[in-house]
Amino acid sequence: MNLDILVQPIDGSRLVQDYLKLDAVITNFFAASPWDLNAYRRKLAATNARFDRPTRERIAASLRVSSPRARERLHEFVERNGAFVTTGQQPGLFSGPLYTIHKALSVVRLAQALEACLDRPILPLFWVASEDHDWVEVNQATIPDVNNDLRVISVESTETRPLPIHDRVLGPELEAAVEQLIQLLPSTDFSQRHFSLLRKAYRAGRTLADGFHDVFADLFAPFDFSVVDAADSLVKEDGAAVIRREALSDHSLLVQQQTARLVEAGYHVQVSLQEEGLNLFVNGLEGRQRLFREGDGYRLRGSERILTRADLERLLRTDVARFSPNALLRPVVESAVLPVLAYVAGPGELAYFAQTKTLFEAHGMEMPLVFPRFSATLIERKNQKVLDKLDLELPDLARPPHELASEIARREMPAEVDDVLAALRRDIEAGARQLTEATGRIDPTLEGPVTRARNESLAAFADAQRRILQAVKRRDDVAISQATKARAHLFPEGTPQERVLNVFYYLVRYGDELLQAIAQRFQVEFRP
Repeated sequence: MNLDILVQPIDGSRLVQDYLKLDAVITNFFAASPWDLNAYRRKLAATNARFDRPTRERIAASLRVSSPRARERLHEFVERNGAFVTTGQQPGLFSGPLYTIHKALSVVRLAQALEACLDRPILPLFWVASEDHDWVEVNQATIPDVNNDLRVISVESTETRPLPIHDRVLGPELEAAVEQLIQLLPSTDFSQRHFSLLRKAYRAGRTLADGFHDVFADLFAPFDFSVVDAADSLVKEDGAAVIRREALSDHSLLVQQQTARLVEAGYHVQVSLQEEGLNLFVNGLEGRQRLFREGDGYRLRGSERILTRADLERLLRTDVARFSPNALLRPVVESAVLPVLAYVAGPGELAYFAQTKTLFEAHGMEMPLVFPRFSATLIERKNQKVLDKLDLELPDLARPPHELASEIARREMPAEVDDVLAALRRDIEAGARQLTEATGRIDPTLEGPVTRARNESLAAFADAQRRILQAVKRRDDVAISQATKARAHLFPEGTPQERVLNVFYYLVRYGDELLQAIAQRFQVEFRP
């Protein structure tokens, strides 16, 4: 492939960086080091104690699979007391940003490494968070066009209610978005296969969750993924006990205390805690609404409907499927439903897991090990040539365009110009000091005019330097244009590539081999 894959640790807050370094303060908020093989052995024993054979058979029969081999692997999971490495994401348009792909491939590699060491079936599993309702987080995809301008393809919805993604059925606007994406992509040996996949997955009368499932099953078939959707009956039925317990217990206090300890340790809060807010949403005619305590009863934020405790208990008995967890409770539900050995997390998820340890304990479980996903930047050769030619590093592209242009101009400035300007500044400074000393013996007040003259001279040469830089920029418009185009690919809008660009830009150019190549670059190494 005419492309390089730069793998690096995930970027993020101080909490994330300290976790990567296994700082003792932050690791106390987690189960154990994600690179400690013995910790995985202990966690595997704990999950095996909680899941008997009938439960495993139910899980194996209920999960969706990406390939026939994935179905066979679920049989091995039942027979040999296996476990899962999981991750999850909202079902974004056309699979969402590249980091969703990186998370899934990180799961594959961690599961493979653990299976080799633990001699048990360790299966990769993806949790499709289709109950989320934040439409603007999932309704768009971004790629560079042939002119290297960023193009955003979005799907508008006339529905104003905060519906779960799996309930938001779309019309012709979904197909129009597919055709818009296809028009922006080139025709290659790989394009027709992916165009057909997109047209099949994203049709009128479907949801983004439907499309995501189809795309994920196709792209990740070689990796034998199992898939579970937050709205699947397995999750709703087997997770009901957690939902009921959370609704009727005061676990919010435990989360508040854990979060307070996190803040006291000097770290930020990823999931803001709302006063009297439960870790639950209720889906109804008004959409998905957060549940709050209100005196002796409860209130649904949005409709402001009031429920008595008796109303809530009745709803939990008769229609518990209408309830869904918030970000903090979601991994607890997942671990209650599935034998989860480890969760592969991005920087935001890693931070909110730090708030959840006591919540797991309140529901009678230990949290899974939290493994930081791999991060990657895909560098096409045309962009690597620009970096090499202009002597730029990837982080240089994070600068605003005007700063990047100035940096290029400074590097393109002839060395003799910089040398002469530096010598002039030194001479002015030295001459001003000598003149001040000489005139001080005549009249000490002459220091002021000498200092002003020095400052005016330095300012004049600083202005001259700016004008020279502008002249260099004009001369090097081609280089600056090339750098700007490379920035659109590698650091679009000053943001890491994986958080913005969509994978189909690369799939139509490099084919399915791309995902295998990325996976091979993700190397899991356990530490003593």
